[in-house]
Amino acid sequence: MKTKTLSLILILSVFQSAFSQKLSDSNDKSIDERANTYQVLEDVSYGSDPEQNMDIYLSQEAKSFGSSNFTIVFLHGGGYYFSDKSQEERYIEPYLKKGLNVVNLNYRLKRGIPIATSDLTYALNFLQANNSQFDLNLDNVIVTGFSAGAHIATNVAFAQNNPEYPYKLNDGIQIVAVINFAGPVDGLDVVERIFSEHENEQYQAVGKALFPPEEYESKENLAVFEPITYFDKNDPPIFLWHGGQDDQIPPVTFEKFVPLLRKDKDIRIFIPEARHSPTKEELEKAYIVTFRFLDDIK
Repeated sequence: MKTKTLSLILILSVFQSAFSQKLSDSNDKSIDERANTYQVLEDVSYGSDPEQNMDIYLSQEAKSFGSSNFTIVFLHGGGYYFSDKSQEERYIEPYLKKGLNVVNLNYRLKRGIPIATSDLTYALNFLQANNSQFDLNLDNVIVTGFSAGAHIATNVAFAQNNPEYPYKLNDGIQIVAVINFAGPVDGLDVVERIFSEHENEQYQAVGKALFPPEEYESKENLAVFEPITYFDKNDPPIFLWHGGQDDQIPPVTFEKFVPLLRKDKDIRIFIPEARHSPTKEELEKAYIVTFRFLDDIK
């Protein structure tokens, strides 16, 4: 009897995977349709600090995507110093229009890259420990972000199969892809100097806060938080967008990373005239490619 039950589960799983709805082919939902699709849990705390909170968008239709039933976890930018999840919702809009489950994450600011990075791990572990409340597919997590948030997402995703990385995800969580908009993958020493030596005082404050105390961090310590340190053939695929006119995370910081990209797994969009933040048109075009990228996730 147990053998028959297991066989039936396997058959249903294969059937569901074979006929999963493609994200790139699915129609975008209207505002009214989205209102009827989602239950929104706002400012859910995942730690004791007031900044450790997230909005969770639970879709009634997510399971209809089968193997493409992803849990999207997004982190905002802001130099690990400014901004908030509410200020960059344009990056989660495309996923909400499709009907996917989405987590929009805040993390601790003005306390450096290590603390900010640890919060993604804490948030995912919280979701796993409390998933009876959310019913998220945590075996199918997409981590994504813009700028600082993209850096955090990429570092956590690539470091999970490295035993030396200090922040570990619990069993039952699987990151299957990374979507990085203008986030550092290497060259944090360059980024640190760009901000610390900038003529704008706010930029200087960002640079000095990246790795407290207010001194330039050693290359050895920087490497712990550079995704290139961990990148190997076994890491989840990455979608990478960056611009040639980016004066915050300049193209030079990608030069060593780009040749490592795997032709059969990874996608890079480089726009020579683009700045740090994509324009509306650039973002819309990027998401067309993003959903094709997600359709190919196995």
